[in-house]
Amino acid sequence: MCCFSQAVEYVSNTNIFARPLPEGRQALVYSMSFAAAGELAMILPLPVPPGPPEDAVRFVSLEGYDDFFTDMKKAFPVMMAPQSRGGIADLGMPEAGALVVHDVGDFEASFVPTMKDFERLDERFKLSTDVWDRLPQYADWGFAVFKLKGGDEPGFFDRLRGRTGSAKKDVHPMAFEFPRRDPDALFFPTVHIHDGEVHDQAAFDHTLYCQADAMPEATGAPDSWEKSAGPLGQHVDSKRSKDLIDPDAFCYRRVLLGMMDNRDQELRSAEG
Repeated sequence: MCCFSQAVEYVSNTNIFARPLPEGRQALVYSMSFAAAGELAMILPLPVPPGPPEDAVRFVSLEGYDDFFTDMKKAFPVMMAPQSRGGIADLGMPEAGALVVHDVGDFEASFVPTMKDFERLDERFKLSTDVWDRLPQYADWGFAVFKLKGGDEPGFFDRLRGRTGSAKKDVHPMAFEFPRRDPDALFFPTVHIHDGEVHDQAAFDHTLYCQADAMPEATGAPDSWEKSAGPLGQHVDSKRSKDLIDPDAFCYRRVLLGMMDNRDQELRSAEG
């Protein structure tokens, strides 16, 4: 779910990697390009078991591996034709009552265990109650919150393209692992909230990647997944990615491009 606490001018090139981990957990890596004025937060709702502890999510810094998704793309030498539609280290002790803030490379991140815990965040990094009222499916979920910084002046190429707002930012991947409510499903946060409103349809520019047990082969259907040409470790450095990938396993990719239903994606393996 690409939810921003303040309006953004531009979001594109979203990449998400998901992988099941032992003990019912999931790894998730997320990156995008965006432009916004001032500080804001990206909020990712997570289908964690109800009432999770505040340390349920482990944040992972991929600072220094900006090319994580560039390397992942190399595992797919022939690009699928884009589909027009588709389905599916701490900063110190916090003040009393505040949520723990983690230094994750270029970001500060917090895990918000329940919706009511948003009261413990700065106002700039919250969504309005009206938004949550329109998303009742997240009422008992947890949330990963990443603090982002916008507001730079547009660069030369931005001005050349006629963009007069804030400069586009490419941020290094945001990564973490969390306990899954449903251990048979991989979750991809793809719901859009870019302007403080919840729209039924949204423009997607997403590439989803996953490693999963018993993953079905691609069939050419709009909801199919393309298999990598070889094990992912041939292109992605497992050490630099902090072991979030399995270097000996294949990877799968799916492109979501164009207007489609504004909802999250979930993948169940062939055995699920």
